[in-house]
Amino acid sequence: MSRTVLITGGTSGIGRAIAEMFIADQAEVFITGRHPDTVEQTAKETGAHGVVCDAGSPERVAALADRFGELDVLVNAAGGLPDAASDGLSPLDALRAQWHSSLSQNLLTAVLTTASVREKLTGGSSVISIGSIGAERGGGSYGAAKAALAAWNASTSAELAPKGVTCNVISAGFIAGTNFFQGGMTDERRGALVAETHNKRAGTVEDIAQTAFFLASPGARHITGQTIHVNGGAFTTR
Repeated sequence: MSRTVLITGGTSGIGRAIAEMFIADQAEVFITGRHPDTVEQTAKETGAHGVVCDAGSPERVAALADRFGELDVLVNAAGGLPDAASDGLSPLDALRAQWHSSLSQNLLTAVLTTASVREKLTGGSSVISIGSIGAERGGGSYGAAKAALAAWNASTSAELAPKGVTCNVISAGFIAGTNFFQGGMTDERRGALVAETHNKRAGTVEDIAQTAFFLASPGARHITGQTIHVNGGAFTTR
């Protein structure tokens, strides 16, 4: 039977790779993003259903949830580095804006979307949220938001597991081929990140997509409330 899958932030990078993985398995996949042109283009290229939605907006995610009867898999992939705009703000106001941006993008998007579809999840459903190695390794406001994501996941798992729903976080290390660093990646920094791994390679979006696909499989039904580290061993080097 075809599964119904919702992926927030599914227009590029990790989110898109996960969407393509489930589409290849004949799932009916819905992807969301904030920009209509990007959503439309990605939907056309992948065969997913594209929905323009800011996952940090209660009104938008409520409308999104109305599209579904039952939902088999939710992937909270929306997120990113905080907005850098601080023109005209005092240092403390700029700091507050940065933290609000990090929490909104990387925590509240998952919290609000999951809450909106909670009653659509059934026995056998999976909630998968994309975290980061930055939660444990000097990630600033971004890392703090991802750490909070893991704490929220644990409590959400305790609430939903009796219903047969698993909830897990994939904590990604350095993943090449995404726009996460917004053009700020240098050869020196890339080399240092790769050197931290045990297998001496950058992660790929396919590494994360394969892990997400497994966590939504019958073989992972006793895995819940966990943070799964996918970083080539880099997490253990500090």
